[in-house]
Amino acid sequence: MEEPGFWENSESSTKTLRELKNLKAGIEEYKNLENLYEEIEVLIELGYEEEDRTVLGEIENLINELGEKLDEVKTKTLLSGPYDSCSAIIKLNAGVGGTEACDWCSILYRMYTRWAQSKSYSIEVLDFLDGEEAGIKSVTVQVNGENAYGYLKGEHGIHRLVRISPFNAAGKRQTSFVSCDVMPDIEEDIDIDLNPDDIKIDTFRASGAGGQHVNKTSSAVRMTHIPTGVVVQCQNERSQLRNKEKALQILKAKLLIIKQQANVEKLSDIRGDVKEIGWSSQIRSYVMQPYTMVKDHRTACESSNVSAVLDGGIDDFISAYLTWLSLGSPKRTDDSGID
Repeated sequence: MEEPGFWENSESSTKTLRELKNLKAGIEEYKNLENLYEEIEVLIELGYEEEDRTVLGEIENLINELGEKLDEVKTKTLLSGPYDSCSAIIKLNAGVGGTEACDWCSILYRMYTRWAQSKSYSIEVLDFLDGEEAGIKSVTVQVNGENAYGYLKGEHGIHRLVRISPFNAAGKRQTSFVSCDVMPDIEEDIDIDLNPDDIKIDTFRASGAGGQHVNKTSSAVRMTHIPTGVVVQCQNERSQLRNKEKALQILKAKLLIIKQQANVEKLSDIRGDVKEIGWSSQIRSYVMQPYTMVKDHRTACESSNVSAVLDGGIDDFISAYLTWLSLGSPKRTDDSGID
């Protein structure tokens, strides 16, 4: 930073400052763990010397706190991808299941919002489409914060819900599906060779939750990359130009992720228009009847507390996925026990 001309290149200096901030945060995290460990040691010694059993409760609380913070640090060390430190863009699309699927989409939207709030991340809605009767048909949100993409990238895929439908008068059990697409919000210009003739741009009036128009002009933008079929939308800005810029940024990020995938199977999974949002393609199942269980079919991580998971408690699934990824992504687990 002290080199001559450092501040002349704003893009380079910003990248270096971000790296410096991350390194300082890592050192500070380590020092906090070290201090907490030493505090526990002192309390244990004090308890022995004074023969005071009243410190046991405090020691236990501190050990639990140390364990939780250590788990967080361990998970963070697994974030080694080139864009893991970026903010994340999540797109949820209701699939098979009609109104039930739209309701499931709104539940997942709430889950990710609650999780983001627990991490002090901010949420920005980029695109929103109400369901015809209830819930959300599709929503695109940006989760702003350090490492948001690294933590959320494993949420990409099909999420399956099994429950007694509140929209079914007969009270029958119903299965619904929602696709979740996750992309990094890459701030610098992305080196993707895009032919303008390959991009179809449509404009339309922006609308928000409840169907109310955000404005009366056609400021919302939909971009379609014709060769891959990738479609992105943005309507959060009042300016059509700003929405175009954001939509193009999202499109480039999505195409970059596709480019990084080595095989056709992963490519079709990301494109979304190839893989059906339905049976035999889910990464995680959320079962409420006849028993309660959330199970990730890649890592075998599971929880019987469905309510806590849907309230944003997905850290165990995130940690399990990052560990699974670091081990070379073993074969998916069999989910034949969930019907």
